[in-house]
Amino acid sequence: MKRPQPLAALDMIPIRLSDGVINDQKLKRPLDLLISFLAFILALPLIGLVAIVVKLTSKGPIWYTQERIGKGGKPFTMYKFRSMCQNAEENGPALATENDVRITITGRVLRKWRLDELPQLWNVLKGDMSLVGPRPERQHYIDKIVEKAPNYKRLLNIKPGLTSMGIVNYGYASNVAEMIDRQRYDQYYFENRSLGMDLAILARSVGVVLGRKGK
Repeated sequence: MKRPQPLAALDMIPIRLSDGVINDQKLKRPLDLLISFLAFILALPLIGLVAIVVKLTSKGPIWYTQERIGKGGKPFTMYKFRSMCQNAEENGPALATENDVRITITGRVLRKWRLDELPQLWNVLKGDMSLVGPRPERQHYIDKIVEKAPNYKRLLNIKPGLTSMGIVNYGYASNVAEMIDRQRYDQYYFENRSLGMDLAILARSVGVVLGRKGK
């Protein structure tokens, strides 16, 4: 798939949607609840196993929490399995990179299989996130992205996602320039979102996990 070109700059303003998109959005939350609930129940044994392994293989808490920015610019607490050593960001926010020394041995496995993201099913159930939508970022990075790509703000009109078009087509970003590049996919999703597109992204996300394309 070719990368969509950057779209015209827009601030976070109300968006007029077609009847088809509006109807899809009415179904989105019920499907989020159904799929995330079933996935959470099925994943409980794996979640328990990962929690034990994280606890036994490195010092620190099992869970890692971080403030991210959700729909409407509202902050929320995002949950993950801890995959880095304690105090990994004691010198300030820093994105993970290839061969990042802060990542634990167990964390490398979790990240390759995206297992560190499993607790975010709880965020979906709570309503902080959707299964599919732009990945939530920290305010620190949003400010940096908006300096170069002001239209990023309109992505805050929709809920962030557990997976996204940017993740399945571009992958993780290691710096702000890559975050700016990746958000073009999310702009395309924003313009063309539908339940069909969500299902296609979920299907591709399974392929990404099985292909161990995490970082």
